[in-house]
Amino acid sequence: MSESTEINVEGVEQLPLSVFTEKAYLDYSMYVILDRALPHVGDGLKPVQRRIVYAMSELGLSATAKYKKSARTVGDVLGKFHPHGDSAAYEAMVLMAQNFSYRYPLIDGQGNWGSPDDPKSFAAMRYTESRLTRYSELLLSELGMGTVEWQPNFDGTLKEPQLLPARLPNILLNGGSGIAVGMATDIPPHNLREVAAAAIRLLEDRKATTEELLEHVQGPDYPTDAEIITPREEIQEIYRSGHGSIRMRALWEKEGGDVVITALPHQVSGNKILEQVATQMRAKKLPMVDDLRDESDHENPTRLVVVPRSNRVDLEQLMLHLFATTDLERTYRVNLNMIGIDGRPGVKGVRQLLTEWLTFREGTVRRRLETRLEKVLQRLHILEGLLVAYLNIDEVIAIIRYEDKPKQELMRRFNLSDTQAEAILDLKLRHLAKLEEMKIRGEQEELEAERNKLEALLGSTRRLRTLIRKEIMADAEKYGDDRRSPIVSREAAQAIDPASLIPSELITVILSEKGWVRAAKGHEIDVTGLSYKSGDGYLASAHGRSNQPIYFLDSTGRSYTVQASTLPSARGQGEPLTGRLSLPVGARFVDVMGGEVTQKILVASDAGYGFIATVADLASNKKAGKAFLSVPKGAAVKPLLPIVDEGVWVAAASNEGRLLLFPMADLPELVKGKGNKMISVPSKRVESREEFMAGATILRADQGLTVISGKRLLKIKPADLEHYQGERGRRGQKLPRGFQRVDQLMAGLG
Repeated sequence: MSESTEINVEGVEQLPLSVFTEKAYLDYSMYVILDRALPHVGDGLKPVQRRIVYAMSELGLSATAKYKKSARTVGDVLGKFHPHGDSAAYEAMVLMAQNFSYRYPLIDGQGNWGSPDDPKSFAAMRYTESRLTRYSELLLSELGMGTVEWQPNFDGTLKEPQLLPARLPNILLNGGSGIAVGMATDIPPHNLREVAAAAIRLLEDRKATTEELLEHVQGPDYPTDAEIITPREEIQEIYRSGHGSIRMRALWEKEGGDVVITALPHQVSGNKILEQVATQMRAKKLPMVDDLRDESDHENPTRLVVVPRSNRVDLEQLMLHLFATTDLERTYRVNLNMIGIDGRPGVKGVRQLLTEWLTFREGTVRRRLETRLEKVLQRLHILEGLLVAYLNIDEVIAIIRYEDKPKQELMRRFNLSDTQAEAILDLKLRHLAKLEEMKIRGEQEELEAERNKLEALLGSTRRLRTLIRKEIMADAEKYGDDRRSPIVSREAAQAIDPASLIPSELITVILSEKGWVRAAKGHEIDVTGLSYKSGDGYLASAHGRSNQPIYFLDSTGRSYTVQASTLPSARGQGEPLTGRLSLPVGARFVDVMGGEVTQKILVASDAGYGFIATVADLASNKKAGKAFLSVPKGAAVKPLLPIVDEGVWVAAASNEGRLLLFPMADLPELVKGKGNKMISVPSKRVESREEFMAGATILRADQGLTVISGKRLLKIKPADLEHYQGERGRRGQKLPRGFQRVDQLMAGLG
C-alpha cells in the first residue's frame, strides 16, 4: 500500500484521482500490449489465436478429422478461455483460414470464408465449418510432451498453455499486425524454407551476422505472386533495424496489344483497382485507355484487362503511371515488434529474433526430452519390479493369496518400491504367461537404449542442437514450399504529367456578363448566337486548347486561372465561376484569355495607364487569384488586348474624342502593376467618370484605324494617322466633328 493511500472509517481504500487514473491506464496498457495486440516470439501467436488453435485441438479437429461448425469452436473459445465478443473471436479465426491473408493458414475452412476482393464478406459462423490444417501440427504436435507451462483459464476451472511449442519460427512465417497502447506491430510473412535455412545457419554458427542470415532470407514472402520491388539494400536495413517499408507491384503482361494484370499486391482488391482506374478515365486523366475489363474466374483468380486506345500507346509508360496512381503498387510498413522470451515487448532485428526463437526452441526440446526421460526411467523402474515378480512368481502368488497386506509384504520381501508393488498387484492373470517375461526383457532393452540416447542428448549441447537441426530440416521438407513473391529490381513508378494526358483540342471559352463560363470545341463558334440565362448575355470569349489553362480578369484587376479541361461543355449554359473562384466583394469578371503562355498582351485601365505583359503573367494557383493590374480610384479595367508580332503603334482614344498614336516600344513590360501613362486623362475627371480612356488597340505600320461612336464609323487611312502621332502620355488630337464621344477603336479599316 502506497503512502498516498488512505483507509476511511468504512474500510474503503481511497486514492487521489491522478494516482488512480495513472495506475488504471498503465494496467490497461500492459494488458493490451501483453495479452491482446502483440504476438510472442516463441509461437508467433496472439492470445486469441493461441486459444482458438488450442480449443480446436481439444475438440479433436485435426487435419484428418471431419469439419465442425465454426460456431462450436467459437463457443468453446469464449466459454473456456477467451471471455470476449464472439465476432472478434470469429474474425480472428477467419483471418487464420484465409489463404490470401495468411501465408500458411492454420485453419482449413469449408464454406464462404471471404475473398481477396472483399475479405470481410465471409459467412456467419453458424454456416461455415472448419478444422485445423496440417501446418498447425508444427504448433501442437509437442503440446502433450511436457514442453510448455500451463496456466489457469479466466475462471480457474481449466488449464490452458501459456505458449504453444512451435517447431518453426511462426512469428516470421505468418507474421502479424496489431495496435497496442503506444506501440504497434507489422510483421510480414516469410517463406518457410528460407527461414528454416536461416535458423539452421544461426544454430550451427551463433556468431553468424545479419548479412550471412540474409543469404537465406531473401525478404518477405506474401501470399500473392506480385513482385517485391524494394531494393536489396533497403531490405537488409529493415532486417538489421527491425523497421522500414516494403513495396509490392502487380504482375502484368502484354496479350494481343492489351495489358493483362495477373497478380495484385497483398490485400489489394481487384474491384478497388477497377474503380481507381475507372475514376481516372471518367476524369479524362487516362485518354490513352479505351476500355477496362475484369475477366477473373475460377481458373484465373486475377485477370484484369486494360485496353489501350491504339497500338501507339507506350504500355510500359502507361503501367508506370498506373503503378504511381493506383494500388497496383503499394507500400507495407514493417515493424518487427513482439513480446520476447523475457516477457517484454520490443523491436527486434532478424538476428535477435531468430536467436531468441532458437533459445525458446532449445528450451522446448530440452523439456520434451527430460519429460520423456522421466517416463522412460519410471517405466524401467516398473519393469524391474515386474521382472522380479516373474522370477518369483509362485512366491508372489502365495503372498497375494494368503497375506492380509500383500503390498507391504511384497515390498519387504523383494525390496520393491511402492510403485513397483502397485504394478505387480495390478497385473492381470493373462499377463502371467511365460512369454511375458521375454516381452518385459525386450521392452527393458529398448527403454535402456532410449534412456542412454536421451541422457547423451541432454548431456551435450552439440548433440541437442544437432537434433533440433534435423527436426527443422524435416519440417522444412514436409511443410515448405517455393517462394511466391519474387524479389526483382524495377525502375520507380512515376505518374504522367496530367497536362500531357489531356487531349489537345481547339476550344473556345465563353464568359457571360453574369460570370457564367463554358467551353465549346473548335474556334468557329458563333459566341453571340448561344443561349444565355434570362437577364444574362455574352461578355467575352477566348481561343485556346483543352490542355491549356484559361485566365480570367476581374474588375479589381485580379487574375485567376482555371484548367480548360475542367470547364463545362457549351451544350449547356455553363456554370458560375464564383463556384470555383473567390472574388472580392462587389467585383465582377471583365475578360477571359487563353492561348500560349508566351503571347504578349496589352493590359490597361481606363484611367489611361497600361503596360505590356505575357499570358503567363496572369497565372495564379490560388482560388482567390492574384493582384495583377493596379486600378486607380474610380477607374475601370479594360479588356485584355493580344499583341500581334508586327504591331508597332498603340492607338488610345478618350471618350471626349481625342486620339493619340505612340510607339508600342514606349510601354514598359511588367509582370504586374499600374503601368505607364498612355493617354493623358485628368484623374479627377476619371473619378467623376466625366472623361476616361474609351479604348486602345495595336496597329501595324501599314494598318489603318476604325473609330466607333455609337452607330457611326470613322475610317482613318495609314497616311492620315500621322496627324495623331505624338509622345506617350499626351492628350492627343481632336477627332473630326461627330466623334466627340468615342466608344471603341478597331485596328484596320473594317
